[in-house]
Amino acid sequence: MISQASLPDVDNGYFIHSPATAAEHFRKYGPAPIDGESIALVFASDGGGHLFAIGDSGHVWKSTTASWFDDFEVTASSLQEFLEQLGRRIANQT
Repeated sequence: MISQASLPDVDNGYFIHSPATAAEHFRKYGPAPIDGESIALVFASDGGGHLFAIGDSGHVWKSTTASWFDDFEVTASSLQEFLEQLGRRIANQT
């Protein structure tokens, strides 16, 4: 089982947080403020400071800025799709 990933060389970097880090951030900041999601957990970030959250709908959201409290946009319809997108980015690295 993999609990976290650090991929600093993929695009500007991708970092999937450990469960302990995600829980700590949730306690500190609360759920990501995403309209239509009753709860959304930030589980990853990129090298530009953008955050990735998964909502109770299963959608994966990306913050539009490097802020916990700004808008979020859907980036994948599921965690599986998000990871597949990331896998394609890795495969396309030269």
